[in-house]
Amino acid sequence: MTTLFLYLTLIYGISEAPPFYDNKIDLLYYLSEENQQIPIDNAADWQLRKHHILENMQLVMGKLPEIDHASSSRYEIVAEQSFPSYRRQTIHYKVDGWDTVPAFLFLPNNQDGKEKKKPAVLCLHPTSPIGKRVCAGEGNKSNRNYAEELVKRGYITLAPDYPGFGEYVEARQRLYEEGYVSCTMKGIVNHICAIDLLESLPQVDPERIGCIGHSLGGHNTLFVSVFDTRIKVAVSSCGFTLFPKYKNGDITGWTHDGYMPRIDTVYKKDPAKIPFDFSEVLAAIAPRTVFICAPIKDDNFEVSGVKDAVHAARSIFALLHAEDNLRVSYPDAEHDFPLETRLEAYELIDIVLKNNE
Repeated sequence: MTTLFLYLTLIYGISEAPPFYDNKIDLLYYLSEENQQIPIDNAADWQLRKHHILENMQLVMGKLPEIDHASSSRYEIVAEQSFPSYRRQTIHYKVDGWDTVPAFLFLPNNQDGKEKKKPAVLCLHPTSPIGKRVCAGEGNKSNRNYAEELVKRGYITLAPDYPGFGEYVEARQRLYEEGYVSCTMKGIVNHICAIDLLESLPQVDPERIGCIGHSLGGHNTLFVSVFDTRIKVAVSSCGFTLFPKYKNGDITGWTHDGYMPRIDTVYKKDPAKIPFDFSEVLAAIAPRTVFICAPIKDDNFEVSGVKDAVHAARSIFALLHAEDNLRVSYPDAEHDFPLETRLEAYELIDIVLKNNE
């Protein structure tokens, strides 16, 4: 079993109604079956709260379906382009029984002639009609070409389209017809399958895989990292704030068919009713490494809500003796991923994924 959700299912089972936590900032307690608050002072007790977090996320996103991990490694190369230090393949990889995902696979040139396995990074694009091409530096905004920059640093990188973008536009409607209740969960499934693909490549060290994304890609990085523990380091730029602080509590932006419609249809766009928040999402990734870029002038994801979420999650990283694994940068910028901050993130990725080189 490769996903945290499946692991916890085996241990705890799935309850029909996970408890609702009014307080999503205090993470050092869990609710018993009698709805009593039980203090958390060890890793085993934290697993109970984390299990509730995953269940509550799925109330909003829909259940994580069973994934055929063997078929996820199948892909077709439809085009290839050579650059001075790397090759870029356009591929389609298999997901679900009905779907293939368009993606770019970046492969560094083997300049030293050695056959050593390399670390890999899944690169998730921001909101843009050109989708994955943004990660290759083809967008109209700078500071988003992390798939290209990371392959130049020696990583194998994979940049898939998110449903509704790039070559993957028609998937947005189809996924609901196939039984998904959110595009967010379909993204999680696609990205877990992307990790399957990377893990299967003979050039990739399956023990050294990370994920990075900006904006749309920033929160999708966190979501997939919660459900897939193979991701050793997650980098999220401009990816979140607490729901009550998103647009002063107007969370309409999270409700369209590219995200989680149940936030409207079930929870009536009321932040107080949503059964999870990003403080819990961050904590659920612990003790693995997380880097956050949260510009102080971001008008989309308000920075004080980021700080509140980080402060809450730090208690869990500390509980798990991983205080240094939650890193945050607050650049003096708007909704952006500035070069200085990207380099800081890349250096941390190097520490986590290249520590044996």
